[in-house]
Amino acid sequence: MHAEPGRIYGGRTVLVVGAGRSGTAAAEFLLRAGARVILSELRGDEEMRRSLAPLAALAGDLVLELGGHRRESFAACDLVVLSPGVPASLPELEASRARGIPIIAEVELACRHLEGTLIGITGSNGKTTTTTLACEILCASGLRARAAGNIGVPLIRFVPESRPGDIYVVELSSFQLEFIDRLRPAVAAILNLTPDHLDRHAGFAAYVEIKRRIFANQTAADLAVLNADDRPTRALEAGIRASIAFFSRKEEVARGAFLRAGRAIYRDARGERELFAAAQVRMRGDHNLENALAACAVAVPAGAAPESAARVVSTFRGVEHRLEWVADIDGVSYFNDSKATNVDAALRALAAFPGNLLWIAGGRDKGGDFTLLEPLVRSKVKHLVLLGEAAGKIREALGRAAEITEARSLPEAVELCRRMAQPGDTVLLAPACASFDMFRNYEERGRVFKEAVRNLESKR
Repeated sequence: MHAEPGRIYGGRTVLVVGAGRSGTAAAEFLLRAGARVILSELRGDEEMRRSLAPLAALAGDLVLELGGHRRESFAACDLVVLSPGVPASLPELEASRARGIPIIAEVELACRHLEGTLIGITGSNGKTTTTTLACEILCASGLRARAAGNIGVPLIRFVPESRPGDIYVVELSSFQLEFIDRLRPAVAAILNLTPDHLDRHAGFAAYVEIKRRIFANQTAADLAVLNADDRPTRALEAGIRASIAFFSRKEEVARGAFLRAGRAIYRDARGERELFAAAQVRMRGDHNLENALAACAVAVPAGAAPESAARVVSTFRGVEHRLEWVADIDGVSYFNDSKATNVDAALRALAAFPGNLLWIAGGRDKGGDFTLLEPLVRSKVKHLVLLGEAAGKIREALGRAAEITEARSLPEAVELCRRMAQPGDTVLLAPACASFDMFRNYEERGRVFKEAVRNLESKR
């Protein structure tokens, strides 16, 4: 049983940095626990103030510091809670570090008070799909499971109603893992490791070390799940204290989920149990078959019935903005993979199609190597439409692999593709970049793409 929050935070000053979903949820929890909360946010526009009105209406001692961070607040508090979008390099954090003030993530705050079992899932790609699948498999087995974390619902939201029998499947980003201290998943998985967020982390090695933190507090009583097919992930095995299981699309594993003759199998000390036929997976791409195996590798040891996996994967069509089919117009298919925010994710998206692609890419560069895309671009892409800050860098890397046109906006890119496409072609949004140069997030980018496609339908 965790300590009563009111005993811990009552009368203390907690600085919450960032007023997005995670930050406002943390602030609400702390206010209800009796803390004096300072909510610090760079934005100070009217839209932000309106979004915070429900929080400001709560009883409690809330101070809103909008339009910029105040160094004195970072130096005069008892605890700092960071939202995922706030970098460790934020200059004002030095004032907290200098005074020994603890700095934690919202997920760390939540896990200190959450009742139930925690399943943590991280990796460079596939987190949201795997988290959603694992949660649905657990629910189909009659268990009370909830998906939370980087998937969109802050984990702290579930704390007040949590109870010991609950299972929380938590998607964890490197930004969140950077500021954990006690977070200890009973089952923790790394799906894959490829260069990502190198605009924020000090190189790939530093990024891997942050991802490894998901296992830091596990003991021999816990389970770590690794991708046997991904060399950087498998290399982490030696430093893990927990028991280890794997998932693999290419080889049989001693413990975990794997494929044999087109059928998914789960193996552990109790023997082998069939999960599903590979042909039952409705999602496009080999990477989604890996995601389905990974979901089973975390869900079955957490109590899911293996037979539930077949029911779920045979009906699950994926999540929004992940290789999401949008429409077929005049014989041309349109797919939204706005969540492909790095080079590896774009590689997986391109590989999921046989060819005849009109590919829309670009945005804010995250430090990826776009030349890695050249072989697939040569073999599958008829035309590449670029937009955003990274357009020039991508053109330099891929200019010899495909014909390239630049667009000023995403709707313009869709219209250009419509003019060039022929029946049998596919228009694919898989940016290989972050969205923040033109959009608030990848979700907004995906919605703008889908709206542009639907406008094409309405003009027919």
